Amino acid sequence: MKTVSVVYFSGSGHTQLMAESVAKGAEQVDGTTVQVLRITGEQITQGRWKDEAILEQLNQSDAIVFGSPTYMGGVAAQFKAFIDAASAIWFQQGWKDKIAGGFTHSGSPSGDKQGTLLYLVTNAMQHGMIWVGTGEMGMQENGVNRLGSYLGPMGSTPPDFSGALPQVDPGDLLTAERYGTRIAEAAKKTTIANSRRSIA
Repeated sequence: MKTVSVVYFSGSGHTQLMAESVAKGAEQVDGTTVQVLRITGEQITQGRWKDEAILEQLNQSDAIVFGSPTYMGGVAAQFKAFIDAASAIWFQQGWKDKIAGGFTHSGSPSGDKQGTLLYLVTNAMQHGMIWVGTGEMGMQENGVNRLGSYLGPMGSTPPDFSGALPQVDPGDLLTAERYGTRIAEAAKKTTIANSRRSIA
């Protein structure tokens, strides 16, 4: 049994919808257990993020998919706090050779979302993880990868201040779902030494 964890922060609900789609795709792969873990501002105390339960769940995962909205060209501050806190795991190379992936969302078609994905890739590489891209040709008729992102799924929804429930383009959600399946399939092909799955 392989475990795929989707860890994300969502400010307005759009990134959450993408996270749920990634999880839905991963669940379609036999022998896969999926965990959806949400990062929140309430987990930050005196400027430091802390949630040992989430970190332990990630330590026990075979694949970790990181998700954050793009704010001002990068990951959200709450998600950055989580990544900084996980540097303690980096010292022990606890996530080395795990499958990694990432996704993001913003209000405009560009929004400099590539900056967010590049940061997530860099973080994964520092941990020694194995990054998986979308594997989807851009601008397909069904809306899959309509924004032409190959590092990881991107979503774009025009800002709406009406108070309506968040919505994400169906093509972006389908891209995220297919990505989840791809991540889970990659995890099935890898073997992580048990010694790396538990951080003392």
